[in-house]
Amino acid sequence: MAIIVNLDVVLAQRKMRLNDLADAVGITPQNLSVLKTGRARAIRFSTLDAICKTLQCQPGEILEYRPEQENGNQSQ
Repeated sequence: MAIIVNLDVVLAQRKMRLNDLADAVGITPQNLSVLKTGRARAIRFSTLDAICKTLQCQPGEILEYRPEQENGNQSQ
């Protein structure tokens, strides 16, 4: 997938644990872990809003777009 989740990086920068963020945001640590590992297929704006408020960051610090390179079109 071309969307990269950098939640672990932002958590480390803020010296916050995943469980503490889950408690502050009001979602389960398991659901937050799915997002952190990049396995989530969607995120609610209300959840993203709560994460950004808690971590005092912008959505772009958590989510990053990296285009996937197609076979045969890779730059060398």
